[in-house]
Amino acid sequence: MTVGEVLRRATEFLAGKGVESPRLDAEHLLGKAVGLSRVELYMHHDRPLDDAERDAYRELVRRRGEREPLAYVLGEWGFRRLTLKTDRRALVPRPETEMVVERCLALLNGGMPRVLDVGTGTGAIALAIVDEHPGAKVRALDVSPQALALARENAEQTGLEIELVEGDLVGGLGDREYDLVVSNPPYIAQDEIGTLEPEVRDWEPRLATIGGEHTAQIVEHAFDALVPGGHLVLEVADTRAGAAARLLERLGYEDVVVTEDLAGRDRIVEGKRP
Repeated sequence: MTVGEVLRRATEFLAGKGVESPRLDAEHLLGKAVGLSRVELYMHHDRPLDDAERDAYRELVRRRGEREPLAYVLGEWGFRRLTLKTDRRALVPRPETEMVVERCLALLNGGMPRVLDVGTGTGAIALAIVDEHPGAKVRALDVSPQALALARENAEQTGLEIELVEGDLVGGLGDREYDLVVSNPPYIAQDEIGTLEPEVRDWEPRLATIGGEHTAQIVEHAFDALVPGGHLVLEVADTRAGAAARLLERLGYEDVVVTEDLAGRDRIVEGKRP
């Protein structure tokens, strides 16, 4: 059976399982199984697969057919300039979170700003900031020791230095220490679980997904953690960006801004401590 034939069969199988992008996922999975890029797959469309390659591919496709996130099946995922290890210990880094990093970088001045990433997960935000603003001193906080272990593995893999701290979403904020506090906190309400895609509902950690109250807690406690003129940057549910912005204004933040993600949804809220 050739590359082209197994791609066609896998695409049909994944489409039947409700996968949103069956052809693209089939290509990524085959590339993983045979060690080729997507471009190389097309250059070798008539190349036959040996038994070991077919077996490896069949297992990857089976996992994706069970709606395990593609990033978990592949074991790694691209985030800005980095390739990060991904598994069930933390959320999959997403494109909208890349925009969060974009806003953080725009707000950071030169020198050695002090940054706190609350709920670091894979370490994606913290590591991307250090990668693209090398002078930044970043503390990455998470309540999950499993997520912190994954973030540590990613720090070692990328060769980037961040401080990893275990603690809850507000207990580790400190007092007037940071030039920037950034967070992608849990923001899905408990009664919204049934509306989620299976990849999120059945596979990603609930601790990092469910918790609509965390945004308000971080907004409140980050105010005291920031130096005067420091900024808070949050990723929020697109339906709650307006409410989050009003909360920042009510608690005394200035220059409150809502930014759209790449899909045009209000997703990032930021404000400055006077």
